[in-house]
Amino acid sequence: MPGPKLVQDHNWAPDARAAAGVAVLFSGLLLAVDAAAGCTHWQRVLLWTALGLTLLAVLWPNRVRAAPGMLMTRGPLHHRRVRTDRLVSVAWHDGVAQRLVLRDLDGNRLEVDPRVFAANPALWHLFDQGVKVSLSLGTLGEGADALRRLARLIDRQTVRTVFKISDMDTA
Repeated sequence: MPGPKLVQDHNWAPDARAAAGVAVLFSGLLLAVDAAAGCTHWQRVLLWTALGLTLLAVLWPNRVRAAPGMLMTRGPLHHRRVRTDRLVSVAWHDGVAQRLVLRDLDGNRLEVDPRVFAANPALWHLFDQGVKVSLSLGTLGEGADALRRLARLIDRQTVRTVFKISDMDTA
């Protein structure tokens, strides 16, 4: 039985709506403060609208999709893809936002939030299949620690989900 042809992050739409809501709320709040202060001019309306659109661009989530041997992201300004069956490196970057950085033999580079895999088992499954092909071909030279860390994150998320479904959630 063949696996899915194309899967995507099922949390993308709610995240996009939340980003849009925050941007609209922020602009609306600034416009309301101006209106209450009696200093609503077209220049300020334009400024607050531009600021809201900038915030929307910053908060807009990348859409993550996977197909057999391929992982793709699409953001507001870019579209990136890597061949998961031809990976050469996987790196985990901590910081304000955790990122998994993937590179393939063709020189393509893609960054993805590791929590996307934890929240989407079908994405994780296709990614894991591609990683196994890369390991079997010997192309994946670095990234064992990052992959172990990702597997632990997904295992923890799975355990939480099982406990929650079983009504054994203590947190």
